[in-house]
Amino acid sequence: MNRSAPFLVLGIGVVIVSTASILIRYAQADGASSAVIAAGRLAIAALLITPYALRRVGPEVLRIRRKDLLLCVASGVLLAAHFWTWIVSLEYTSVANSTALVTTNPMWVALLSAWLLRERPRRAQIAGVALTIAGTVLIFLASNSHGSAASSPALGNSLALLGALAASGYLLIGRSVRGNMSLLCYIWLTYSFAAIALIAAAIAGGETFVGVSTKAWLLIAAMAIGPQLLGHTAFNWALRRLSATVVAVSILGEPIGSALLAWWLLDEQFVALQLAGFAALLTGIFVAARAELATQSGADESRS
Repeated sequence: MNRSAPFLVLGIGVVIVSTASILIRYAQADGASSAVIAAGRLAIAALLITPYALRRVGPEVLRIRRKDLLLCVASGVLLAAHFWTWIVSLEYTSVANSTALVTTNPMWVALLSAWLLRERPRRAQIAGVALTIAGTVLIFLASNSHGSAASSPALGNSLALLGALAASGYLLIGRSVRGNMSLLCYIWLTYSFAAIALIAAAIAGGETFVGVSTKAWLLIAAMAIGPQLLGHTAFNWALRRLSATVVAVSILGEPIGSALLAWWLLDEQFVALQLAGFAALLTGIFVAARAELATQSGADESRS
């Protein structure tokens, strides 16, 4: 295999994932509610992988312990909360702010690991958390210091942060459950439970899936096939050929790619304070993610 192929696939994956927020904005502009977009994206993704999952991991699903199944349900609910809060945030704040803040999960994972798993944070993790918090504060200040086309930047930014927290819970559960089941089994169950939770929440909120336009459904399907399946599959494929650090750093290209696409396609502008916040936040995420990976590697070596 060409040595540059993994980097090419990883780069394509980042580009594909970066389109998610733009597709969401277009679907919202076409009249689709955030609840329908979130539910449709996860439902389509789950349905698409179901035939393959049944064929490959059907027997494994039947052997899952009750505790692990309940953890998958909890993981699915957290994933549903992540997508719902993040997609709703795009109604109120800019694409750049939303995608930058929703990718702060390495910081929250580091904090939650220290609290729930009693993992002593490294100095690099503490530094990463401090930088991420500083970047977050600057983004909030930038949103309040200049006129914005967004209707309520503070609310949107807060929802994006809640989305990051929910994603962190999803990742922490996945870390513990993945030791007892395959990746495909875990993803299939989690996507399915997340889709069920989102559909139930949408119906309870009075949403209807019938009146959504064909264009909006095509955009939602593009989210499921592109960012949800192809993008994350590219990351998982690259993880088998590149270091986790390289992949983690590359994924930081998502908020940058989304911001550039929003500037080009949606005419979203930036101010100096906002750019400073992005720089501090992304640097903090990188430092925290690298420290988190080092912690995991150390734990793996101690168990071997």
